[in-house]
Amino acid sequence: MLKKYTIEYSLNFRKHHPPQRHQYFTDEAVACEDFVRELLERGMALHAIKRDGADLPAAEFDRIVKVAAGELAAGLVCRTLHIKPDEERHRFGFTA
Repeated sequence: MLKKYTIEYSLNFRKHHPPQRHQYFTDEAVACEDFVRELLERGMALHAIKRDGADLPAAEFDRIVKVAAGELAAGLVCRTLHIKPDEERHRFGFTA
């Protein structure tokens, strides 16, 4: 049985072409967003996000990446400025 979400990704090595693709499987939308955030944080290549074996529509793909990027940015701002998430949300508005 297929997992609900499949994320296809690869490491970004400059001298290895084509990159070896890996897959991450989960049934949880939140786990999917968290994994995409980790990929962004580590600079890995994100090739596709699939739901039930089919590629997500562009709008949903973009929403997941936007949420993950916002969480990453919020965490960086909080750590860098030594502020709490409430203050970050009020001043910068990254946290959802």
